[in-house]
Amino acid sequence: MKADREEFMAKVAYAGHLDAVKPAMSVRENLASWAALYETAPAGVDPALAAFNLTAIADTPAAYCSAGQKRRLGLSRLLVMDRSVWLLDEPTVSLDTASVALFAEAVSTHCAAGGVALAATHIEIGLPEGPRIDLAPPSEHTADEGDPFLTGDWA
Repeated sequence: MKADREEFMAKVAYAGHLDAVKPAMSVRENLASWAALYETAPAGVDPALAAFNLTAIADTPAAYCSAGQKRRLGLSRLLVMDRSVWLLDEPTVSLDTASVALFAEAVSTHCAAGGVALAATHIEIGLPEGPRIDLAPPSEHTADEGDPFLTGDWA
């Protein structure tokens, strides 16, 4: 049982409200430390910087980054972790429209390569083509609205 849990956890990456950014380290150093921590190839750092438009500030201490830059840095960690399952909590908070598009591209690429991304959000995250489950209070839904979870057709 413990081995199953450890095997599963080795496949999961989590990005939550906090960006897990070390302020004294540069943007590049933050990504390199995550690559080392998760024992992944350090060669993944530069592509992760590029994917989230962080290359120009790679040597900037994270303490000087804006909220959006810190969010993109935190999300770029997903790319260096090399995990197949991404659990995302409000991933686009603090991102402008262009950065939401970068995030959507990263998620789409990850899923196209066989990965899975599960995001909890209250705002649009730029992924209209993906399957979604919209949750609302029970009083706002009735079984005849075609919601597969209410009609029992989700299995």
